[in-house]
Amino acid sequence: MRILLILFTALILSCSGSSGQESEPEWQSLFNGENLEGWTVKIRGFESGENWGNTFRLQDSLLTVSYDEYDSFNNRFGHIFYQHPYNSYRLRVEYRFIDDQLPDGPGWAYRNSGIMVHSQSAESMGKDQDFPVSIEVQLLGGNGTDDRSTCNLCTPGTNVVYESELDTRHCISSSSGTYHGDQWVMAEVRVYGDSLIEHYVNDTLVLTYKDPQLGGGNVSGHIPDLFREGELLSGGYISLQSESHPVQFRKVEI
Repeated sequence: MRILLILFTALILSCSGSSGQESEPEWQSLFNGENLEGWTVKIRGFESGENWGNTFRLQDSLLTVSYDEYDSFNNRFGHIFYQHPYNSYRLRVEYRFIDDQLPDGPGWAYRNSGIMVHSQSAESMGKDQDFPVSIEVQLLGGNGTDDRSTCNLCTPGTNVVYESELDTRHCISSSSGTYHGDQWVMAEVRVYGDSLIEHYVNDTLVLTYKDPQLGGGNVSGHIPDLFREGELLSGGYISLQSESHPVQFRKVEI
């Protein structure tokens, strides 16, 4: 009887997981490693779907934002949107900044990119719109000297509740360290519908806020009638940015 009890207990533990910990989620890549199928490019001044200057490309299986076909940046901010909207999910992106910024790129855009979540679609953007109305997980690289956190929050056309109060600042800094040079950094965003959003850098929580909603400024060229001030954002599209500094992504997984 004692032997049977031991075997029965072992069976129960093997089925439920003896460690008591949840298993790691199964990540799915949003890029096929061969082309941009399933993604739509929108660059300021051009129609949705026009990848002007071959800005977004697959290069050595890396999603690369490149400006080698540009003569100047000329405020041609760009985004590449995944085809499906989501509401509650975990998204991780491994990125690095490379090469030099275009000479006429804004100073704040040095080693600057971003992950847009709860975003409007590429097709709903105005032709001359600079940024999609969205929640931006701002990705920054160091300049070799100064402190410069990454996975900050920026809010084009949106607001959030931060530290229990509605916060209308355009950007809120995270508690992350600074990542100088061309090193790879893992950014993760955990999105819980219209309630909670968390930012992680290399598996460390660096920023959290609640109640993403429409409102505020810091976006131009959009169609105002599409948005109602104060409306909570329960879902939307995911996009990655082009802001004048070359950047590469080797993982975009959900």
